[in-house]
Amino acid sequence: MLSVTSLSKRFGGFPAVSQVSFEVRRGEILGLIGPNGSGKSTTFNLIAGALKPTAGSIRFEGAEIGGLPAHLVCRKGLARTFQIPRPFRTMSLLDNVTLAAFYGAGGDIARSEARRRAAAALDQVGLPADAAGKYPSQLSGGMIKRAILARALALDPQLLFLDEPTAGLDPISAAASHQLLLYLHQHLHLTVVMITHDLDTIFRTCNRVGVIVDRRMVSDTLTGIMDNPHPWIQAYFHGVRARGYSTRAGES
Repeated sequence: MLSVTSLSKRFGGFPAVSQVSFEVRRGEILGLIGPNGSGKSTTFNLIAGALKPTAGSIRFEGAEIGGLPAHLVCRKGLARTFQIPRPFRTMSLLDNVTLAAFYGAGGDIARSEARRRAAAALDQVGLPADAAGKYPSQLSGGMIKRAILARALALDPQLLFLDEPTAGLDPISAAASHQLLLYLHQHLHLTVVMITHDLDTIFRTCNRVGVIVDRRMVSDTLTGIMDNPHPWIQAYFHGVRARGYSTRAGES
């Protein structure tokens, strides 16, 4: 579905991403991990059109999208969320998502249709009906996360990029987020790429895992990645914090 080949981005003399290559298969949930500063979010920004690559190719459904601006990328069927949610604070939740639906369609739909799509997206992420008229300041952090997800779903994407979807959530809210993601993946037939640092998210939701280390990507099944000898990967999956997960992977 998505093919990234030798993708590179330099900021002046600094190589933020260097020769990253990977593929996203239709219907999968691909987890993307790596050390802080390894280039995960930069890779997202390059694919989503927020940045232009220094070199390399990004092909979606066979067509080159590398270097396209963000509004054209999203109209091809890609949507993303950000690690730090930034809803429009002076707009209600419904208006926030309506604006996304209208934008995603290039303004080629009636406002009433954009509003209908927005209401459907808010319902899909499990927000109560009375949340639609509230402002971001009136909502919890978990509800804001769901609202931002609804804003992405209102674009009617085929491929969804999630940046740290459970960051800042308590364990109960994070578990609910996992269930929501699996539900949306199944019922909306979404393909998902997700940046995360959370082992629980990796083990509960992902079909494959990509790791950016030394500015490059290594991808495999979860079991295959856990067997990779790279020191950072070994520390991530077999360190003290990961105790119990290795056993779970073996059982699955």
